[in-house]
Amino acid sequence: MYIFLVILHIIVSIALIAVVLLQSGKGAEMGASFGASGSQSVFGAGGGNTFMSKMTTGAAVIFMLTSLTLAYLSGHSGTSSIMKSTKIAPKALPQNQATPQQPPVQGQPATTQAKPSQPAQQVPAPAPAAPKK
Repeated sequence: MYIFLVILHIIVSIALIAVVLLQSGKGAEMGASFGASGSQSVFGAGGGNTFMSKMTTGAAVIFMLTSLTLAYLSGHSGTSSIMKSTKIAPKALPQNQATPQQPPVQGQPATTQAKPSQPAQQVPAPAPAAPKK
């Protein structure tokens, strides 16, 4: 659907450019250059609706509708993704906590688990200051 709208939008925009460029401007007929500016006064000040003006209106309406539709569709991303969905791994226990003990099985002595030993962190001593002169 999206590709169809893009192709339609491109075709309509090219047609709109062509129709606008093919239209003659106001007063472009031969009589207007000699002062006969009332040649279209039968249809009123704006002139009659010619085939080209109807084509321009139709192409402009389709252009605006496809523009709005494409803008709406581009703002709403689809559910498809190039990334596979991955599940987040459960959080591991911090190293300073012991793993939970299981209850002893009946008939066996209970064993205690020792906490894993962690090496003490040593902070380096500050460097001696240089003697001042």
